[in-house]
Amino acid sequence: MIIVDSIPALREALAPHRGGSIGFAPTMGALHAGHLSLFRAAADANDVAVASIFVNPTQFAPNEDLDAYPRDTPGDTAKARDAGIDILWMPTVDQMYPPGAATTVSVEGLTNGLCGRSRPTHFAGVTTVVSMLFNAVRPDRAYFGEKDYQQLAIIRRMTTDLAFGIEIVGMPIVREPDGVAMSSRNAYLSADERVTARALSRALEAGRMAWASGERDADALRATIVDRLTRDGGLRVDYAEVVHPHSLVDLAGARADDDAGAVAAIAAHVGATRLIDNARLDRDTPVYVATVD
Repeated sequence: MIIVDSIPALREALAPHRGGSIGFAPTMGALHAGHLSLFRAAADANDVAVASIFVNPTQFAPNEDLDAYPRDTPGDTAKARDAGIDILWMPTVDQMYPPGAATTVSVEGLTNGLCGRSRPTHFAGVTTVVSMLFNAVRPDRAYFGEKDYQQLAIIRRMTTDLAFGIEIVGMPIVREPDGVAMSSRNAYLSADERVTARALSRALEAGRMAWASGERDADALRATIVDRLTRDGGLRVDYAEVVHPHSLVDLAGARADDDAGAVAAIAAHVGATRLIDNARLDRDTPVYVATVD
């Protein structure tokens, strides 16, 4: 595995591979099994697999956890190598945002709801940095996890609108055995908070089971999810919504369409940690294996 820290070094490392397919998985590090599933998919489907690790400051608001965000360069490097990454790019902030940088990329509409309401500057930071990463790597395929469902939808829209010519591959959420979605921010949770965090996936499974039993009224589905989410206490709900899987329009006051399906999306604070999770209600696969209690 080649490790590079600058755009010129990245382009030099990629030059011999330009005749073949390039797969790319951008991350912020603190790698877990969810990230590694992206890496393995990129390695399996392409001639060369590239990953980036960059904690992007522009997607953090001033009161968020940029300084505390978990970092593990030695461990991440070993995990990337073992997962089949050929080129690991770890740029510095100065490389990505040189003095005088004044350009941002934003996507309208899809960024307004869900996380966009409580984090209004977040997605402009995401789309700007992903555009820069795409321009540097110029991959054929790019891999993102479905845990950040809104982010995935936004990146797909941006990729189409800006004619990047990149196939965006969404990868399933990887969960702990108790259903908690893997996230770098899980490291912030105390032992008791870790137990409380199970409520998110259990609520989503309750919504999926309601869908499987024939419920299509979005308000009723949401009520089922919120009831299970808040039953045990210990968390503060940012949002819990049932949305259209492509437009992300809130389906409140309407019935979900069998053909389109629906996504249940949750953001909640467990202690000081904000966690997100989601599930396609119309999929047969359980959100987690354990029995909903």
